Amino acid sequence: MRGYTGDKQEYLTRLRRIEGQVRGLQRMVDEDVYCIDILTQVSAVTRALQSVALGLLEDHIGHCVTEAVGTGGPEAEEKVKEASAAIARLVRS
Repeated sequence: MRGYTGDKQEYLTRLRRIEGQVRGLQRMVDEDVYCIDILTQVSAVTRALQSVALGLLEDHIGHCVTEAVGTGGPEAEEKVKEASAAIARLVRS
């Protein structure tokens, strides 16, 4: 079981909404909408994706990392390194 399993439907709903926003961006470009208006929507999509990413990260730490740390050993160290790397990727994006 994955850490996000309990919230899976919520994540899928949010991702479908983001997918619709991206299609809207494509339409805006196709229709030659003003640049700033498109950039505003890009920013909204970016924030929505970041929100999903943070939720997934929280679920991962709360479930996968916590479980591995409880068990101990090399798997615990690996899960902590994995979470740290994910955080670093989010910070860079």
